[in-house]
Amino acid sequence: MRCCIVRHGETSWNADRRLQGHQDIPLNELGFAQAEAAGRYLHNCHQQTPFSAVVSSDLIRARQTADEVARALGMTVVSDVGLRERHYGQFEGNTPAEAEAQDSAAYAALVARADLAATPGAAESLQAMLARIDACLSHLARAYPDKAVVIVTHGGVLDILYRRAMGRTLMGPRDAPIPNAGLNWLDIEAEGSGLRWTMLAWGETEHLTGTSRDEIL
Repeated sequence: MRCCIVRHGETSWNADRRLQGHQDIPLNELGFAQAEAAGRYLHNCHQQTPFSAVVSSDLIRARQTADEVARALGMTVVSDVGLRERHYGQFEGNTPAEAEAQDSAAYAALVARADLAATPGAAESLQAMLARIDACLSHLARAYPDKAVVIVTHGGVLDILYRRAMGRTLMGPRDAPIPNAGLNWLDIEAEGSGLRWTMLAWGETEHLTGTSRDEIL
C-alpha cells in the first residue's frame, strides 16, 4: 500500500503553539488554504496513480483537511479514531511554557519519552497510541494491497510512523520536521502479523506558499 500521509492544516492553536491532543480545534484561514493546496497537488498525483481511499482521523482539523483533499479527488472520506493525535492529558490547551509551569516534572517526562508505558500528566501512553495506530494501518494494508491511499492525521502520529519507517526507537526527541499540511510518502505492506515499512519522501511542502509550522513535541 502506497500512502501519502498528510498532517492537517494549521489551526489557531498551532499558531499559538498550544498542545491540541484530542481537543477538537478547527482549521484557521491559513489551514484551509493549506488543505486546498494539498488537494490540488494530490489531484495531479491522482491523474498519474489513482488513489483508492482517503482515510482521516475523526478530529475536525484532520477531517476538514481530508474533506478538501477528497473534494479535489472526487472521493469521500472514511474516518478512523485510530488516527487521532496522542491525548496529552492535563497539558491539552497549554503552550510548552504553560505546561512546564503547571507541572514541570510531568511535562519533562512527556517531552523526554523515556518510558513507553508512562502516562505523564494523565497523557495517553506511547504504547497505547502505537497499538491503535498499528491496528488501523494493519487493517488498511490488508484492505488496499498494491493500492494508493491518502491518510490525514496529526503530528504525533506522523512522528511514530517516521520512527517505524526509519527503524528508530520510539523513545527520545524526534529528529525530523512535521510541517502543517506536509506530505509524507511511505509504502506499508502487511507481513505476517506485522508491517513492512519503506520510506519514500518526508515533509514535502513544495505545494504550499509561505511557511508551514512544525509540530511542538
